[in-house]
Amino acid sequence: MNQHVKAAPTMAPDLSRRSFLVGTAATGLVLGYAGLPDAALAATTPASFEPSVWYSIAPDGVVTVTCGKADMGQHIASTMAQIVCEELGAAWKDMRVQLASNDPKFNDPVLGAQITGGSWSTMMNFDAMSRAGAAGRIALTEAAASAMGVPAKELVVRDGVVMHSKSKKQMSYAEIVKSGKITKSFTPDELKAITLKTPDQYTLIGVSVPQLDIPAKTNGTAKYGIDTMLPGMVYGKVVTPPVRFGATVKSVDDSEAKKVPGFIKTVTLDDKTGSTSGWVVAVANTFANAKKAADALKITYDKGPYANVSTDNILTEAMRLQAQDDSGQFFVKDGDPVAALSGAAKVLEAEYTTSINIHAPMEPMNATAEFKGDILHIYSGNQFATRSGAIAAGAAGIDPKYVVMHQAWLGGGFGRRLDADMMVPAVQAAKAVGKPVKVIYSRENDMTMDYSRPLTYQKVKAGLDSNGKLIALSHDVVSAWPTARWGIPDFLSPSVDKKGPLDSFTVNGADFFYTVPNHHVRAIKNELAHNATPSGQLRSVAPGWTFWAVESMIDEIAVASGQDPAQFRIALLDGKGKNDGGAQRLRNTLLAAMGLSGYGAKKLPKGEGMGVACVSSQERATASWTACVAHVAVADTGAVTVKKLTVATDVGTQVHPDNIRAQVEGAALWGLSLAMYEKATLKDGGIEQTNFDSYTPLRMSQVPEVAIAVIANGEKATGVGEPAVTVVAPALGNAIYNACGARLRALPITAQAVKAAMKA
Repeated sequence: MNQHVKAAPTMAPDLSRRSFLVGTAATGLVLGYAGLPDAALAATTPASFEPSVWYSIAPDGVVTVTCGKADMGQHIASTMAQIVCEELGAAWKDMRVQLASNDPKFNDPVLGAQITGGSWSTMMNFDAMSRAGAAGRIALTEAAASAMGVPAKELVVRDGVVMHSKSKKQMSYAEIVKSGKITKSFTPDELKAITLKTPDQYTLIGVSVPQLDIPAKTNGTAKYGIDTMLPGMVYGKVVTPPVRFGATVKSVDDSEAKKVPGFIKTVTLDDKTGSTSGWVVAVANTFANAKKAADALKITYDKGPYANVSTDNILTEAMRLQAQDDSGQFFVKDGDPVAALSGAAKVLEAEYTTSINIHAPMEPMNATAEFKGDILHIYSGNQFATRSGAIAAGAAGIDPKYVVMHQAWLGGGFGRRLDADMMVPAVQAAKAVGKPVKVIYSRENDMTMDYSRPLTYQKVKAGLDSNGKLIALSHDVVSAWPTARWGIPDFLSPSVDKKGPLDSFTVNGADFFYTVPNHHVRAIKNELAHNATPSGQLRSVAPGWTFWAVESMIDEIAVASGQDPAQFRIALLDGKGKNDGGAQRLRNTLLAAMGLSGYGAKKLPKGEGMGVACVSSQERATASWTACVAHVAVADTGAVTVKKLTVATDVGTQVHPDNIRAQVEGAALWGLSLAMYEKATLKDGGIEQTNFDSYTPLRMSQVPEVAIAVIANGEKATGVGEPAVTVVAPALGNAIYNACGARLRALPITAQAVKAAMKA
């Protein structure tokens, strides 16, 4: 079956069929729009058929799918095309992809804002894109039926050809489009009423078809933000202050910079969006000259209110806040843990920490800005077009409707490109010099000015009854609130204690699927961290730290009650009450990981251990069920060798099996990197790690064996880009304990920490 699937050519050659002027307000996701002259709207071929804003069919039968999500190597554009193609009935060789602009039409009422994160893309787009494809097939089939003079119900579709089952008459999609006889349209209610294929009817979904973006990405024709070249373009090199945030520029001496050939101007940023603070841009005719000019600048700063802040200060403040009974807001408030703990037969208490972590995508942050009359054009790769347009407009001091964003492929994002600080220096430099300006961060700029994963402090208390049953759990989470920094009320959640909105993206995962009758989760904003280290979303978001605490504590509880940690979890995943459905799926992934890894099947050598963890990342409402068994060996020195990671994940409906496995494997390795190798520190208000010599992600030589089990059961498609990140750290910590008795509660895990814990 499916041997007819052939490799499709690369992306659509023209990535902008129309030119649009769009933008967003800084808050509330309000969109503006300014129309171009009619002549500028004539780029769409009249004979093309556009059943949906998300794809069109040309007279030659080529289907071009527009992807409103950022593609940073996860092949989401190709995935969207595959979903459309399944219901449309087109031939895969005829499919193309292009990236959406920030035209307001792409802010779909069903799909929402153009944001890529949370492993949401496939799960939140699958149904809508399927219906768009089905609507196109129905419209094409009805037009063919009319042309052939046969009943539509007697027609079958395969590979872009409509055939009459009795007479064998047929018409290709190209011929139908050329005829111009397609008249069928759909209301939203009619779209909802379409009966989609059931999983047993799929011919393309579940097949590892050739990814549409790979040819262009391997032959060099795919355009990333850093590849932007415009006539008359010059370059800007940013000079960033010695503190992460809060500095202001007192003076700039550019006398030496003026001696650099090609030097144009020095621009001190005046950033009303609050994205940058204390930045200067040196503009020159080449990037090399811009860098020389930037290096020659003599800048004096007022370092601002956070000049003396360190990692230790932030952690101390977090502990102070947690100790206050009235701090924060409640995210979960079930039962009465205080009362239950007071009467518990055994009480356990532990503190868990994670460090500042940096995104460091291979393509450093960059943007190119060009003013054409009143219109600002921005060329960049970003994960949140709806917000980025507002930042560009704010930097320029113009109405958002006068911003045109040209989306590029992303050379890595991982949450970093949800923020658009790179647009600010490009926009203000372009405005100052009257030319298009491309700004490219150095690796040092990229790391020291990253919107990093925040340092977190968590305190967990658990109570057991006399039978070893978990009866209460209290969990406090203290961190910066990255989402609150965006200033978009819709991205915050009301607290259950009605004390005001909270940033649920700092506590998601703490609302687990275990049945615990008395369970409280408190979200506490660390203002010092929030201001001194403006934080962002890093691949896995809150579950990257909440499950570190939850899944480590569950193991501690199991050991304290004399039970096997895996069996203890299985008993807690009973699916009672609000946990119905979710708990069973999570339990199945745990059982699959245990089976594939051989957990408990044989006695391991001395110094080796296996540990388990299971998670429901990202948010409870959009969970992806994932479990991990980690196998480690621990030396007497405390050095840890990760021998194998076994990950099982329930994806519901799998669109592209190879891509799923690749993403799960990559996520697991990212989780390993965060768990054992990555750490950034703050000293005197600035990030100390400036390049990969001091910030040290996982190296190839440190990669263990990774085994993946994918459960595809035909349920709604889930996300796979992030969940495996969150499950690895606790599985490792639990494996280390089983190997040598060392209980770790701080990330990253180091040999020194393991050795110290072995002696404790």
